[in-house]
Amino acid sequence: MTRRTNRIAALLLGAGLGFVAFGVAQAADKTILIGMQCDRTGPTQVVGTKLCPGTHDYIDLVNSQGGVDGWKIDAEEVDNAYKVPPAIEEYEHAKQQGAVGIMIFGTPQTEALNQRLEQDKIPGTSPGFGIAASADGKYYPYLFPIAANYWSQGAAAIKFASDQLGGSLKGKKIAYIFYDNPAGHEPLPIIQALAKTQEFELQTFAVPPPGVDVSSQVLAIAQQYRPDFVIDHTFGKSPALIIKALKENGYPLNKVVALVWASGEADITDAGGWDVAQGYNTMQFAGAGENYPIIKAIQDMYKKRGEAPPAAMQATVYYNRGVEQGAVWVAAIRNALKLSHGQKPTPTQVKDGFEMIHNFTLGGLMPPLTVTAADHEGGGWVRIFQVKGDHLDAVTPWYRAYRNMVVDKEDKTAEQMAAKSN
Repeated sequence: MTRRTNRIAALLLGAGLGFVAFGVAQAADKTILIGMQCDRTGPTQVVGTKLCPGTHDYIDLVNSQGGVDGWKIDAEEVDNAYKVPPAIEEYEHAKQQGAVGIMIFGTPQTEALNQRLEQDKIPGTSPGFGIAASADGKYYPYLFPIAANYWSQGAAAIKFASDQLGGSLKGKKIAYIFYDNPAGHEPLPIIQALAKTQEFELQTFAVPPPGVDVSSQVLAIAQQYRPDFVIDHTFGKSPALIIKALKENGYPLNKVVALVWASGEADITDAGGWDVAQGYNTMQFAGAGENYPIIKAIQDMYKKRGEAPPAAMQATVYYNRGVEQGAVWVAAIRNALKLSHGQKPTPTQVKDGFEMIHNFTLGGLMPPLTVTAADHEGGGWVRIFQVKGDHLDAVTPWYRAYRNMVVDKEDKTAEQMAAKSN
């Protein structure tokens, strides 16, 4: 992290907390603070080291242009290392410092923080991960997935597999390989339900944390089960190992679709490069590549400073998602400032600001995001990109699948979970 690390690290002196504090001396009159979690050192650092710079760069761009209606946005980052205890500590400190919301990093962390968000009436975001049922804003009023959740991703993967296999999965065999933690299990309810309605055979293959040994699972898939299609829902080091092992075992990568956290350039590079990964299908909730106006604007910002763009920008999949995260937060704050009549918004006003986002595409980087009090997910849109040559090429438009089933599952599960908590 260079300059940001040095500035934030200085705040640790005297704190004795073992994490980056949010005790930045804010310009109390015109600064809005957001708590921001990341993983720069833990098992999912392959994501965090690319995604979080994108968020910072978008917010820096907004601040360089005068901020949001004259307000500077301050996203203070903490490395939670994909662990729950530091995530909770960081959240509590951000709350004490007056943060209007929290960017969460990780599904276990989301599960641990959701009740605190509701009690404190502070909005939090879990883009593309977290609790799938939290798409239902009625039962999860302060948690916002703001991107396709794991049920929407699972449904979209089944639809893509069906399309690739001629339009029907009846009698087909689908393998689901997943990271054996709460995030890995999250898509299973919708995939299992679809196995019944679409009449395909489903077999699951769990990869135990930290996900550095996938050999037995891949061997079982490629040589024993021999499925018609594979859904890969792993992250960290696992996706690269799975790509490489499937290739070595002769399984065609064009019969694989990766959910969003097994879908970055770093996964392809670590598998042995673009030649190894040809045909691998990746699911995205933000566009891959650099050909978007907002990415060009960030590059121009660096050029005006006389600086080279960060290396993280080359990992466009995760970097672009970071840009998206920052942009959605800025959009929510912009809406909240309307509600507050230009005064510093409260966390509840920022929550309401999220629910006012309508048809937000960030110049084509995102699908049309519309968030409402009922739908905190924003529609559940994804797009499939495939490894072709030395880049990721879009092979579908933005789409969503089995939407009635997904929404019904979200509503019923959210209602059941709310009843249990009461």
